[in-house]
Amino acid sequence: MTDFLTELPVRVAVPIERHSLLSDRRALALVTPGADVTWLCHPSPDSPALFAALLGGSGHFSVRPQKDQLPLGQRYVPGTMTVQTRWTGLQVTDHLAANLVRTVEGRVPAVVEFAPRPDFGRAPVVLERVAGGLRVAGTPIVLRSPGVDWEITGGTATAVIIPPFVLELELGGPSEVDTDWLDWSAALRLPATEPALVRRSALTLRALCHRDTGAVLAAATTSLPEQIGGVRNWDYRYCWLRDAALTVQALVSLGSTDEAEAFLNWLHGVLETVSGPESLNPLYTVHGSALGPETVIDSLPGYAGSGPVRVGNLADQQVQLDVFGPVTDLVHDLALARGSLADREWDVVTAMVRAVAARWSEPDHGIWEERHVPRHRVYSRVMCWQTVDRAIALASRFDRPLDPEWLVLRDTIAADVLENGWNPDVGAFTTAYDGTDLDAASLHVGLSGLLDPSDDRFQATVVAVEETLRSGPTVYRYLRNDGLPGDEGGFHLCTTWLIEAYLKVGRRADAEELFESFVRLAGPTGLLPEEYDPVAERSLGNHPQAYSHLGLIRCARLLDVTATPRPPASR
Repeated sequence: MTDFLTELPVRVAVPIERHSLLSDRRALALVTPGADVTWLCHPSPDSPALFAALLGGSGHFSVRPQKDQLPLGQRYVPGTMTVQTRWTGLQVTDHLAANLVRTVEGRVPAVVEFAPRPDFGRAPVVLERVAGGLRVAGTPIVLRSPGVDWEITGGTATAVIIPPFVLELELGGPSEVDTDWLDWSAALRLPATEPALVRRSALTLRALCHRDTGAVLAAATTSLPEQIGGVRNWDYRYCWLRDAALTVQALVSLGSTDEAEAFLNWLHGVLETVSGPESLNPLYTVHGSALGPETVIDSLPGYAGSGPVRVGNLADQQVQLDVFGPVTDLVHDLALARGSLADREWDVVTAMVRAVAARWSEPDHGIWEERHVPRHRVYSRVMCWQTVDRAIALASRFDRPLDPEWLVLRDTIAADVLENGWNPDVGAFTTAYDGTDLDAASLHVGLSGLLDPSDDRFQATVVAVEETLRSGPTVYRYLRNDGLPGDEGGFHLCTTWLIEAYLKVGRRADAEELFESFVRLAGPTGLLPEEYDPVAERSLGNHPQAYSHLGLIRCARLLDVTATPRPPASR
């Protein structure tokens, strides 16, 4: 038998943005442009990885032509999360439907390599031959491959197959699957601006919504670096209250409300487990439980050698007082879109206001989760204001009881921000009350409605962020010392905030120019990770990132809304 292992190409770190996402809204996987599945966690998306070659491990599941050649391309089947990879004479179609199904078609033989590595490669792996395929010993995982003659060496199975052929990796999950991707995406209300990218972004956000629980992942991965060779590598496979609310709010804006309702039900369940809403953690597992301790997997070198690889996230123990604002804003938009406000949703709103009333004046770690001394942050205060403001609007619109103290609280927080957040020496709203450093999140003074965008102070803040934090097609979160070594790239969500700010202050041409530069950073299948390095011209951070895609959706819609209608063409 031919020694296939000697013919396999050397694995290199494929650019982050070139990985495509597979999802059935229960499991998530990443596949490279060469049809190599290098990331899949099991049984939940925040469980240990079965395949972790993405992070330098050996776990993967690859299909390629027997005669080595470069792929012609990779694409999604329109309106779905099904990925097709093409070579001359061969095509591999991948989709998740409770199980990972890989359909191989064409006229040339293909080499398959199956190398499962449970628990990030820390668990011993033995492959057992069973009728019609292989079993990962001690697990429910079976690779169905009738008639394939596998060569097994050290927990890795290799074979040549003749198309057409279907490989099905049974993951032991429930048989019921979500098969309505095409119908769902066809029903979206898309803007005229970049409709194809908006649709792909919406599909990506829905893919990050856990079907069984209603939780929403911030990203599909852990530890993809914010700097190659650096230590800023974090686990984003969890449900942040803030990120989740913003994610499903973007879907509401496109006409899909089911995901928002499911998330709010999940949040209601979490609220029942805490002593009071002010005690909420910033993030939870997909099942609504607290995270375990943050740990490091020393056996994995990390993406492109960028360790450490982390599991868990210390941010779950931080104080992040901005989280209540996006949740209340979500309920506000959902209720307006639907024309009704459910009692359980109003309960969530009043809980968020109680949390703000109890804690709004405290320093916190903020949206960026800095592992540093808490500060009185402008963005956190603005989101506390937004919580109360949207609650008041909901009470008025849907005839709910309005506590007069809410009006006082809203005005008190606004006065506090305007008095202490504006720094006349800097000529901008700064990160926090105690310094002169800038933060893109402070743009929300105007984006939220707390300050009229025509106010000179907001317009000056837009200019200051542009001058200090923008670099070509990207915008940095901040440039201060945050207590961690190394640097990071520009943050895609911050780029979209500046686009929105440009529109708010009447700089439409600048907004269009930056948006056009931003969307060019998407990968070949339309996916966006967390960050971008404008110097090295490469993507960084976890992938795909919900923040990046919800920002794209919001900007595309805003560019439509603010567009000047063109006069009809003369005949």
